[in-house]
Amino acid sequence: MTTMRAAVLREFGAPLEIADVEVADPRAGEVLVEVAASGVCGSDIKALDGKSPVVRQPPYILGHESAGVVAATGPGVTSVKPGDHVIIAMNGPCGRCRNCARGRVHLCSGPDRLRAIMGLTGDGTTRLRLGDEAVRPMIGIGSFAEYAVVGEAACVKVGKDAPLDVLALTACAVVTGVGAVLNTARVEPGSSVLVAGCGGVGLNVVQGAVLAGATTIIAADVVDAKLELAAKFGATHTVVAGDLPAQVGEIVKGGADYAFDVTGNAGVLAQAFAATQPGGTTVMVGSPPSGQTIGIAPQMLFASRRLMGTQGGDAVPGRDLPLLVDLYRRGRLDLDGLVSERLPLDKINDAVQHVRDGAVARAVIVFS
Repeated sequence: MTTMRAAVLREFGAPLEIADVEVADPRAGEVLVEVAASGVCGSDIKALDGKSPVVRQPPYILGHESAGVVAATGPGVTSVKPGDHVIIAMNGPCGRCRNCARGRVHLCSGPDRLRAIMGLTGDGTTRLRLGDEAVRPMIGIGSFAEYAVVGEAACVKVGKDAPLDVLALTACAVVTGVGAVLNTARVEPGSSVLVAGCGGVGLNVVQGAVLAGATTIIAADVVDAKLELAAKFGATHTVVAGDLPAQVGEIVKGGADYAFDVTGNAGVLAQAFAATQPGGTTVMVGSPPSGQTIGIAPQMLFASRRLMGTQGGDAVPGRDLPLLVDLYRRGRLDLDGLVSERLPLDKINDAVQHVRDGAVARAVIVFS
């Protein structure tokens, strides 16, 4: 049993509370990770506001974009050992279900994975307690804390030559954005790309488009500072988002080959779709709130346009996360520029507010 400091969600809409939480030792197939850093993501904000389908009843420890050092392993763990540096993947595929067998590990439907999504371990319990209360970790991670107990499959071992406070971002923002381009849409060299929404994930869609060889990359947002960042990350054109079909049409006759909506706004998604040319592909990267509908004229689909969704960049963690780290080492992927601020756990509510205000690309909580 270990006692750790953690930011606990006790009530929706209220600030996170710093508290001492007890962590049980890892059991069979589990790994105890000492968290080095955790990014603050828009999904964490949704959970705070009670709008997340996977965070239903406090108390919870939020956080899921993280990296750290293996502190201990449970029986049967063979791929990592204490002292190893790891990125904690958002999905730890079982490798046995129908989707895993078909190579669609991001859609793993194994029972352990489904329990983890709801903050439970394979035996249907949690390793975390706050006094007499059981505490669930967000999607089985809960990285706004000094330690996390996760399944072995969620631990992706990396070298010790890269800083964990930037590698943490590969777990969500980077793999989601880059993966949406390379895995989901499969953008082709020479293509034109629209990116609507240039926060932490959107900037990585821009980076993914650069890696894919897109020659026209149009970044759209309503915040000038985000557009300036998008240009630094490789956007060839920036527009203050308004009438996206008209704005894109002025740059690319007939519309873009690919469009990515990273805003989570159904209206913007419909505009992004309308900004593509016949045969174009639109990927919904951000997730609109439940109950919203998308206003798309069915006739537009006759022109062989495609509308797709993506989950975490449709990533295969053991393949994609090491690739992203390698691209970073070789200077082809900018992770350092994504970090707007590094704050200690005690300042996590400040970090949350900065994300709400749209003032940061990524705020990162760092642990000593």
